[in-house]
Amino acid sequence: MSGPVCALNLFDISDRDEYLAYSRRSVQEVERHGGRVVALGRLVDSVAGDVEGREVLILVEWSSREAFDGYVSDPALTDLHRHRELGTSRYVWQLFDRLDDLRPLLTK
Repeated sequence: MSGPVCALNLFDISDRDEYLAYSRRSVQEVERHGGRVVALGRLVDSVAGDVEGREVLILVEWSSREAFDGYVSDPALTDLHRHRELGTSRYVWQLFDRLDDLRPLLTK
């Protein structure tokens, strides 16, 4: 099993009703699959970077990559994921290893 991973979700809301249908159930399902919502945010300003700003940020910590994959591929959640897909646009979904500090990236 891998260690914890963080999923960065950046997106715009394109259909409020569809995204509400997703959000009503998603936190419970994320937790059931080993995830925990760490942060929610609304874009204030795009200061720098190669990625154009998105309206919403959600950061989810997953117990492992396998837990994340289980959430994404669970056939019982096909309808739930469809609400997310129909309710959002310009979705950026990236996974990062959870680190306690940056030393592993800075040492050779």
